[in-house]
Amino acid sequence: MKELAERFIDKDCIIYSFDGNHQYLGVIKQVTDGAVLVENNGEIEVFNLDFILHIKEHPKKRNGKKKSVVY
Repeated sequence: MKELAERFIDKDCIIYSFDGNHQYLGVIKQVTDGAVLVENNGEIEVFNLDFILHIKEHPKKRNGKKKSVVY
């Protein structure tokens, strides 16, 4: 999972956790052996790689703006 998560460094992503009720938005800044460092609105959050189910780049419209995401 670490090698796959490293592909998303410096990209705006949606991170889905094992608990289907939680999705997190932000730019992945760093990936280590057990954690992912994510920046969102100037705040830094750390997520355990063992609990991440899915990482997806935030979709964009044709004009380059972010699409709204339904949770």
